[in-house]
Amino acid sequence: MIARQIHSPLDLERKFGLAGGDIFHGRMSLDQLWAARPVWGAGQYRMPIGGLYLCGAGAHPGGGVTGAPGYNAARAVLKDRGLLARLGSRWGQDP
Repeated sequence: MIARQIHSPLDLERKFGLAGGDIFHGRMSLDQLWAARPVWGAGQYRMPIGGLYLCGAGAHPGGGVTGAPGYNAARAVLKDRGLLARLGSRWGQDP
């Protein structure tokens, strides 16, 4: 071993701005999944403010390196603007 680096939750909060050191921007428990992520009523990537969409680790399906929240939020934007149908079946079903 040449080197190592260890980050505690406090280090993650201070260094990267992750509240509570949580890399998923909120715990991944039953009350924070699907339609309830980040809160009830905002689980389809659309926020209560018109034209504002959530697409980070705080959105379903959560953090990680999948890119799924951004992909799903982009589909929601395209659907809201009436552009999703024009892209064809490669985009799959509506969000």
